Amino acid sequence: MMDLIVRTLSWALSLCTPRPRGRHRLGALPPLRIIPVLPPPPRCTELLDGSASRLVRPYVLDATELRRQRERRRAAFPATLGTDVGPKRIHPVRVPAASR
Repeated sequence: MMDLIVRTLSWALSLCTPRPRGRHRLGALPPLRIIPVLPPPPRCTELLDGSASRLVRPYVLDATELRRQRERRRAAFPATLGTDVGPKRIHPVRVPAASR
């Protein structure tokens, strides 16, 4: 079965590829030149110092920042429904009750 597949494929390839004829026929293939490839140099050779980095994550908020963030989010939610209820302070300036 394998021989039949090989013969069929070789026949199909002989139809698709041109046969070299005449003086410009391909002779013996030139020997392959093998070029050695050097591995890349290591990028990071020094050890990292763990005591030089901060242990506190910069995105962790304290309780007051979490409260302010929650207040801003609660004020923004009714605005999506068409009601404008703002925070009591905007850019550290107290907002009068009439404009809220």
